[in-house]
Amino acid sequence: MVYIYKKPIGNKNYYYLRASEKKGKRLITKDIAYLGSSIEEVKSNLNNLTKFKEQIRESYKKINSFLESNHFLEKVHKLKLKKDLYLKDKIEEVEACKLHYHSVFNKFDKLTKKEIFKNYVIEFAYNTAFIEGNTINLEEARNLLNDGITPKGKTLREIYDLQNTEKVFFEVLNKFNSKLNHELIINIHDKLLEKIDERKGYRYLDIRVIRSNFDATPGKYVKTDMDLLLNWYNENKNKLNPLVMAIIFHHKFEKIHPFMDGNGRTGRMILNFILLKNSMPPNIIHKKTRKEYLEVMRKADESSLWKIDEEKYAELINYGADEFIETYWSIFL
Repeated sequence: MVYIYKKPIGNKNYYYLRASEKKGKRLITKDIAYLGSSIEEVKSNLNNLTKFKEQIRESYKKINSFLESNHFLEKVHKLKLKKDLYLKDKIEEVEACKLHYHSVFNKFDKLTKKEIFKNYVIEFAYNTAFIEGNTINLEEARNLLNDGITPKGKTLREIYDLQNTEKVFFEVLNKFNSKLNHELIINIHDKLLEKIDERKGYRYLDIRVIRSNFDATPGKYVKTDMDLLLNWYNENKNKLNPLVMAIIFHHKFEKIHPFMDGNGRTGRMILNFILLKNSMPPNIIHKKTRKEYLEVMRKADESSLWKIDEEKYAELINYGADEFIETYWSIFL
């Protein structure tokens, strides 16, 4: 396997083509070609490397993702953005995704964009459902949502879970200019739980969230706390980076836990609604990072429901930014 390795020295980056090979239990890596100190040089030199053309072709997707992400990161770096209190050093990587989304992805033809979003929603539906215990694997999810092939040995709840997620995401994608309010949130939840749970609207009963270190809002006060959350959102939506707002809103929503079931799936869908509403690409919380996701959410639970404690939200925001960056460059190229 070959890939591009970036070595920062001072204020300059140097790029190498690096080969990685497993020998027994050891992983051997070595630099096999110097590619230059800019992405333009790297692209030019890669095209002229006849000796490694086959290996480069085999690793094309990974190499192309590296080139595009670093090319746009260099562009953003030249803009000398203001520092972000919450994203810190991740601000340039986040803005590089946004810049590519606007200047490249949005210029694709409608059919290409539709196909990319279809691939995205399969990944999103699979991962968000897995976090809640759905056992349908990624290949089964693709077969179900692409070809209507029902996976064997799975419950109707698991199947509806994925189908509902796809349907609701495309509704959100087409209605991202809608106002974030009670009606929208309840509508998203009710459609995500269609044929799964008949209980509609905010809960009025108390619940206990398993494996949490916080007490969900008592049923009697759910509507009041959701009022306060939406007021907080409206007061801060133009003050925070949209990704930061989406991540923090998601956490505060989960802390209230306004529904009897489906809070996680609904919260992650609203996170994406906020991103799309702010002309940013959607995110995926990946199953492979589920343990970390739950840990950083628990750490943020120590913060006040109506304040933004920078220290207590730091790890959650850093985690959310990493997921956002990985999601973008792996899907939206």
